[in-house]
Amino acid sequence: MKITRCKLSKKVQVKLLEFFVLEVTARSAADLLEIHHNSAALFYHKIRLVIEYRLNLEACELFDGEVELDESYFGGIRKGKRGRGAAGKVAVFGLLKRNGKVYTACVKDTKAKTLMPIIASKIKPDSVVYTDSYLSYNALDVSDFKHFRINHSKEFANNHNHINGIENFWSQSKRILRKYNGIDKKHFHLFIKECEFRFNYGTPSNQLRLLRKWCGV
Repeated sequence: MKITRCKLSKKVQVKLLEFFVLEVTARSAADLLEIHHNSAALFYHKIRLVIEYRLNLEACELFDGEVELDESYFGGIRKGKRGRGAAGKVAVFGLLKRNGKVYTACVKDTKAKTLMPIIASKIKPDSVVYTDSYLSYNALDVSDFKHFRINHSKEFANNHNHINGIENFWSQSKRILRKYNGIDKKHFHLFIKECEFRFNYGTPSNQLRLLRKWCGV
């Protein structure tokens, strides 16, 4: 999958890729390049579609070793409960291989019956998994994994027992997405995959190199 049927010149497309990597919004990029805002927004949307496609191809790669698991909630403007089960928010489940990549999935809920199939399909048996004390992770105690949990009401780390890596990813993602004035739920999965891409592929120069290759620009 590459970017096709684009009326923008190659020069403008490359500049838009550069702005995207540097986290410049589509509206600001359009102003700088003196193109229509909708043209920049559509190109950014196509970039995110390519990213999602490429990351989904990689999803068959299984994690092993030490893996951190956690879920987080994004968006929502209604008042009420915060955190788990917060009103109007999108639930995202994340798995992070220590010293490796992160994998995310938007989920309808965070019940064990929803999370366990994702865990089983993404992590090799006998791997070490770390979670907090959320009840849905109790199922891991009788699984093929070595399960350690950290009780955040008492401590945030106990030597190797922590989920600081995945929590750092959540913080980074929310910083990236904060600049958008709300994200339509039907497109949110593209934005969280963008965050996954940025986390997994390091420096802006490496991200740009990959995007030019993936997008065919």
